[in-house]
Amino acid sequence: MKAMILAAGVGSRLDPLTRNVPKPLVPIVNRPVMGYLLDLLKKHGFDEIVVNLHYLGDHIKNYFGDGSKWGVKILWSQEDQLWGDAGSLKRVEDFLKDDTFIVIGGDDLTDMDLTKLVKTHKEKKALATIALSLVDDPSEYGIVLMNEDSRITRFLEKPKGEVIFSNTANTGVYVFEPGIFDLIPRGTFYLFGKQVFPLLLEQHLPIYGHLTASYWKDVGNLKIYQQTHIDVLAGRVDTVPPMKEVRKYVWMGDNVQIDETAEIGYPVAIGNNVRILAGAKVLENTVIGDNCAVEEGATVKDSILWEGATVMRGTHLERCVVGRDCMVKTDAAIFDGIIVNPQRADTPK
Repeated sequence: MKAMILAAGVGSRLDPLTRNVPKPLVPIVNRPVMGYLLDLLKKHGFDEIVVNLHYLGDHIKNYFGDGSKWGVKILWSQEDQLWGDAGSLKRVEDFLKDDTFIVIGGDDLTDMDLTKLVKTHKEKKALATIALSLVDDPSEYGIVLMNEDSRITRFLEKPKGEVIFSNTANTGVYVFEPGIFDLIPRGTFYLFGKQVFPLLLEQHLPIYGHLTASYWKDVGNLKIYQQTHIDVLAGRVDTVPPMKEVRKYVWMGDNVQIDETAEIGYPVAIGNNVRILAGAKVLENTVIGDNCAVEEGATVKDSILWEGATVMRGTHLERCVVGRDCMVKTDAAIFDGIIVNPQRADTPK
């Protein structure tokens, strides 16, 4: 089966983390978020995948290659400009036009049962099926109303104030029949939420919703990005960190050096080749990337360190994200910060 991953966007809501790293490569517990998506697609039988690229697209392509490491085949669709999600889909019509297919955002973290989603789509004889999730703040998403048969009767993109009529949100995970291409003009910036779905409703074409209780987060802003780490460490997502669980809720990679006077709390995940020096504390809900160092007397809590970061001696970090190869200065106390090195533009290894 075939799928499309949307990976062209700039990721401005995660700025400055995405100034040198495209959103699909932003790490969640030391793995790019798109890597989790490839595993999920493969698990549910989607082994031919097209990915559109624009912003820092070469980084994404260089990291994932032909997809063989994930057991899939990846076709890359390089875009000279942003075409919108539906406009990008239209550009790869020839690849997807022969059968039912899935579209999913390249910055989604989910353990959704895609097999069940496709089953619902086929049972309803739908042209389009939207995977839906209940959310606390509907203003950030498209929202829907459905009838008793799960057919969508109303759709509104990112509603505000008094027009919010539902907390049932569009996850950006779709199942389509090839007939959807007839509704999307070629060579035009075009959006599912603003144009395609309203057109389906206007023409009374079969568009259905599939409400899921599975884990799903659009890793679109810093708060959600940090929460996804907490959720993975807490076991709320059907996935595991890419390290060995050395004790309950403590995962550790290879060649980790921990001084006997250091304190390791839980849950924490520590990557490969990490050094945690004398008197340092790595406390709850912390993820440390490969080749990092936490120096003497430093404390890291509720924080995420990307590959190669160093927290220098005596420093206290809490609820922070430290970018790749950054050095956090000695004896600082930083809360709720994002620390990046503007010179870095490397892809993860």
